[in-house]
Amino acid sequence: MREKRLIRKTLYHLLVMLFGFIMIYPVLWMISGSFKDNSEILRGTLSLIPETFKSTNYHTGWKGFGGTTFFTFFKNSLLVTTIATFGTVLSSSLVAYSFSRIKFKGRKLWFTFMLATMMLPGQVIMIPQYLIYYRLGLVPGYVPLILPYFCGQAFFIYQMMQFMQGIPRELDEAAKIDGCSKYGIYSRIILPLLKPAIVTTVIIQFYWKWDDYMGPLLYLSRPQSYTASIAIKLFADSASVTDYGAMFAMSTLSLVPVFLIFLFFNKYLVEGIGTSGLKG
Repeated sequence: MREKRLIRKTLYHLLVMLFGFIMIYPVLWMISGSFKDNSEILRGTLSLIPETFKSTNYHTGWKGFGGTTFFTFFKNSLLVTTIATFGTVLSSSLVAYSFSRIKFKGRKLWFTFMLATMMLPGQVIMIPQYLIYYRLGLVPGYVPLILPYFCGQAFFIYQMMQFMQGIPRELDEAAKIDGCSKYGIYSRIILPLLKPAIVTTVIIQFYWKWDDYMGPLLYLSRPQSYTASIAIKLFADSASVTDYGAMFAMSTLSLVPVFLIFLFFNKYLVEGIGTSGLKG
């Protein structure tokens, strides 16, 4: 019995490792490609070990194009992503608190409208949004890439509402007795206990926004304002002969912020889930 259990466990871990390697192989190949020359990459070799180790790809890629270095592109991406993520956390938590804890006329109707927005594909509202921002004189610029995230995001609002259901309402009542207003309850009671949901929102939203390509493509026109996602694509088209090694090098560097965000917030996420979001 023990031998069969050991065999099953061994096979299970081997299969998990195999599928894990298959999932992560494209990323490993990209990282490996950042140290290869063009000829080796274009041969389509599947090897993860470069025949000729070419570390100069990172130096070449960092120079960027059009007189703009990739430091500028990464800085632009970090600016837009950080502000948009902050706006998402702030606005979504406020809206979730109002739907979950405050009774007001038409609450169910507005909640239904909010859920309906989750069913609309981004392609449907892309042109109307562009026309609105264009007529407001906000195109080109960063405002269309940031402003919507200060108006709440339906997915994260719903997620935070579900988490708030697990926070006892007795805490709200006790805070009211102590003289807290609705905003005081939100800032002093709900927001600290919402930490796991906030961490999840930060991780997902940062990744989504950092990886956004269509938004910068629509609303940015000057190379100096490009984000990393669009710069990497244009970098591939900026010369008659594409330097794929340099492009892979910059793609590899673009993974670092997302990896660090997940690495930094992961322990708080696990801690929050382990305590069910409640301290004390």
